[in-house]
Amino acid sequence: MSLKLNLKPYERLIVGGAVIANGSHKTELFIENKALVLREKDIMTTQHADTHCKKLYLAIQLMYIDEKNLTEYYDVYWKLVRELINAAPRLISIIDSMNEHIISGRYYPALKLAKELIHFEEEALNGIKGSVVREQQYVGA
Repeated sequence: MSLKLNLKPYERLIVGGAVIANGSHKTELFIENKALVLREKDIMTTQHADTHCKKLYLAIQLMYIDEKNLTEYYDVYWKLVRELINAAPRLISIIDSMNEHIISGRYYPALKLAKELIHFEEEALNGIKGSVVREQQYVGA
């Protein structure tokens, strides 16, 4: 069974380590065999990895697309995992599932779980920012 991708104009993706850029029209693309695929919307750049969970996502992404440097990415990953567990122990179940995927070499499912952590982190940070704004409004009143 092939993987069908509908690409937007100028959308990029990584297929088997190669960066593919779509032209000016929508395109339907079929991947006929098992291959590494990462769509542009799922690609994290070092510039955008500005939070702990985004750095974790980036480490997993690099494991997925650059297997020849796995040792380096594993070291970064496990350091970030330890720090995250210390900061937010309630995330242990998601992290445990993610770790199982990493240990088994299933990086794409681990990326999906890391994306959940990013959403959690964003909600937590937005809650903190909202609390500060409310506190400032209260103090200023």
